Amino acid sequence: MIGDSIALKGDVAIPRLGLGVFQARRGAETQAAVREALRIGYRHVDTARIYGNEQDVGAAIRESGIARSELFVTTKLWNDDQGFDSALRAFDRSVERLSLEYVDLYLLHWPVPKKRIESWRALERLLAERRVRAIGVSNFMVHHLEELLRDASVVPAVNQIEVSPFLQQREVRAFCKARAIAVEAYSPLTKGERLNDPAVVKIAAQLERSPAQVLLRWGLEHGMIVLPKSSRASRIAENSKIFDFTLGADAMKRLDALEEGLVTGWDPRRQP
Repeated sequence: MIGDSIALKGDVAIPRLGLGVFQARRGAETQAAVREALRIGYRHVDTARIYGNEQDVGAAIRESGIARSELFVTTKLWNDDQGFDSALRAFDRSVERLSLEYVDLYLLHWPVPKKRIESWRALERLLAERRVRAIGVSNFMVHHLEELLRDASVVPAVNQIEVSPFLQQREVRAFCKARAIAVEAYSPLTKGERLNDPAVVKIAAQLERSPAQVLLRWGLEHGMIVLPKSSRASRIAENSKIFDFTLGADAMKRLDALEEGLVTGWDPRRQP
């Protein structure tokens, strides 16, 4: 079902499918996308301060009439706001823009050198004060996580990274799995760059599904939370129809063989 969820640390349920709003234009476009996603059953929306559309996400949520307790909302701390005090102030501003009393998941958006540990302490405070239900990181590789865990009182509930069959991040995913850190896959559709890959197209045809649905299902079958971004109603609906089929062992093997190190956005692997 579209609302299927998994449990994060602290027994917080997070839907396995979320609507990403990165690069959705602020204003009518973001609001329409979120409204449509909520209408057809999405209950998880992923935004960030740097996206510039937190206010629009909040407006669409309020307009939906759906009880706040039924929704899962993520936002993120941007680089310019990292540091202990500045992170707390930035969170206040995000909550104000969203017009929400709390955030379900708050993430460090990037492993900013010399500031990420202080920023994490601020997130731990927000969690202790119950202003957030869970805290996590984004774009953290193994060396970033190892550093964080040496000092952290709270292990991140989530690591949000770019993952697709063409960028599988196996080392990071294995590290997270061993520590019960859930992996969220952003850009799971490769920003469209590999939707016409012959192997993906062939599997999609065999299953009578779309290439996008195949890529998203691959993420689910590897135990990840997937965050496809779209502003088109038809694509939002298409991306939701991934819970009523499985790929099978042969298709998974063929997709697992597509690794090529494709990075379509930020590349944190060399970030110190």
